Amino acid sequence: MIRRVHTENGWVRGLPAADPRITGYKGIPFADKPIGKNRWRAPQPCPDWEGELFAADFGPIAMQANCAGDPKKDIYAREWAVDATLPMSEDCLYLNVWAPADGRKNMPVYVWYFGGGLQVGNTAEMEFDGERIARRGIVVVTVGYRLNAFGFLCHPEITKEAPEAPANFGFLDQQFATNWVKRNISAFGGDPDNITIGGQSAGGMSVCAQMTCAQNKGLFTRAIVESGTFLKPYPGKMGIRTRTLQEAEQQGIAFFEALGVKTLEEARKLDARMIEDMSLSWPWGCWGEAVDGMFSTYPSGEWYMHPERIQCPVMLGFTSNEFSDALQMESEDALKAYAKEMYPDEAENFLSLFHAPYTRESIEEKSRIHMIGFAVRKAARENAKNGVSSPLYAYYFDAEIPGWDNPGAFHSVDLWFFFETLAKCWRPFRGMHYDLARQMCDYWSNFIKTGNPNGLDLHGNALPEWKPLTADEGNRMVFKTCASPDIQSESPIEKFLLDRI
Repeated sequence: MIRRVHTENGWVRGLPAADPRITGYKGIPFADKPIGKNRWRAPQPCPDWEGELFAADFGPIAMQANCAGDPKKDIYAREWAVDATLPMSEDCLYLNVWAPADGRKNMPVYVWYFGGGLQVGNTAEMEFDGERIARRGIVVVTVGYRLNAFGFLCHPEITKEAPEAPANFGFLDQQFATNWVKRNISAFGGDPDNITIGGQSAGGMSVCAQMTCAQNKGLFTRAIVESGTFLKPYPGKMGIRTRTLQEAEQQGIAFFEALGVKTLEEARKLDARMIEDMSLSWPWGCWGEAVDGMFSTYPSGEWYMHPERIQCPVMLGFTSNEFSDALQMESEDALKAYAKEMYPDEAENFLSLFHAPYTRESIEEKSRIHMIGFAVRKAARENAKNGVSSPLYAYYFDAEIPGWDNPGAFHSVDLWFFFETLAKCWRPFRGMHYDLARQMCDYWSNFIKTGNPNGLDLHGNALPEWKPLTADEGNRMVFKTCASPDIQSESPIEKFLLDRI
């Protein structure tokens, strides 16, 4: 079995996974340490090492808030953030590889970006174990990257120092790692010309960002966006807002003042924990993408609006119990005022979509729209409008999730199923859940291999047909107790908004 490989930086030794036919290589540095002069700088080439790197454990996680909260109150503390002792450091640019160890060559490659709002998260989370996907003849790579102020702060001095890379350091880390994979993955048995990038939540948003970057042409061949494509059907801001470079620079100036420093040189000398603690306090909020004219030329959330983006097959979808949006009107008069303001020439048409009684509850119920589902349908419309032929494969996850908290199909729970890692979870999953996870992992693996999720399952049987989503046909695969093809029709209010947004 292959446990030792040679990369451009030196020899790497891995360990057998739970299945000894798979080798795991954890904590491989792909860039120089982003500390000192490299703080708030694009990732730099990784120095070579002497001898053999024993890749036995994950590298330090990026600087972030301590996410190991009270499991009785915090669902994410119950689910994943269970270890408050994980080493944390600015020195966080490491990746991990799971690869079949039997000497096969030219296997498809899956590069994974974790989620966490670009503020928290790490590759050591239990659900990201790549072994089950690797068993299907795929080389799996999970990537660490800088978060929050360390990954997304901007400042005029940074722009002046490096106008070619003034922002979005976390996205640049992902890009740099994926390029490292392209140059080195053949040593692990992977095909550098058959790379799929994927991510969930902010990791899915990161995939969208990578698809918008012209520099990435030829870097990957397909993309998976899990709960990471958002579109608000009603006006308003949500979560991580894309800023202009100038807006982000002004935030950086104010942040330096709060830190008590005047120059970039002074800021680079500050203790990392001090910076992290300050970045968590009001009014800084979420740190995220800046349209800098270099990596990012338009907000990545608009990826499907731009046919010049990286064209490739895309799989995308969401869970049933996440990110809905609704009008919050107190009365019929409030609804009429809203319609007149937002749709002055079509107010009556908009109001006709609602029916008495006009209570706040009834208005919310009738106007409730899933923001990710809305974005998915908009993406299909834009593909048709722009003549984009690359297919979209849409899914909807609505499985019953067991546990004393009765959580429903909450945001991120589907990760256990994509990676087929249910056995690591505390929840009392039953046979049907394991069957569903195996089926989902089969679909994902087929897509990673060919750009089409259809094909055979592990038993050699044909999976239920998953048709591409189009503007005319709302095809999607529903994952409830098993895979079930479905056609999602647009509600009248969704159609009204999609026609005008």
